[in-house]
Amino acid sequence: MLKLYYSPGACAMASHIALEEAGADYELVKIDLRRGEQKTPEYLAVNPAGVTPALVADEGVLTENLVIMGYVAQTHPEAKLAANDSPFEFGQMQSFNGFLASSLHPAIGPVLFAHPPLEGEARAAALAKALARYDLVEHHLLKGPWAMGEAYTVADGYLSVFTRWLRLNDLLDKERFPKLNAHLNLVQARPAVAKVLHMEGLHPA
Repeated sequence: MLKLYYSPGACAMASHIALEEAGADYELVKIDLRRGEQKTPEYLAVNPAGVTPALVADEGVLTENLVIMGYVAQTHPEAKLAANDSPFEFGQMQSFNGFLASSLHPAIGPVLFAHPPLEGEARAAALAKALARYDLVEHHLLKGPWAMGEAYTVADGYLSVFTRWLRLNDLLDKERFPKLNAHLNLVQARPAVAKVLHMEGLHPA
């Protein structure tokens, strides 16, 4: 059985969604980021970086959402969560996920979750930079209706985490981001995603 270490509502929800969409046999271990459980010796023994997610498989431990989601898609091909038969199309999906991980997430995270919170001109500048990256997804990366086109992939669950954060903070403007709003609605309507939200004690945005 797979074991996912996660924190409710955090980016690890993308890996949780992938496991649920795959119909995988897995268990959850909740890590409370606000209480600092990611820095305990017990968790650092699993992931020395002290962040979530971490997935324990028979072969060992995997970290980073795009890696975990790719592994889930490849080990559950019947779920059709990626173009496993096309190395190039799989690479395109991972390029999309890589942008979310290395560009979008680091931009929006400090705006919403910095301690102490960003204020004034510093927050305005950081928000403008982050929203410009959402613009890139809106106008160039999101093919529609799903991230990679006509078929749902693990990239959709990943993108929904970050658009959900925006909507919860009244920042996912419907006129500026019509495609991202429509995409989030589609993802949240999926039974697996609804189940994940319920399991994590959350509600649709």
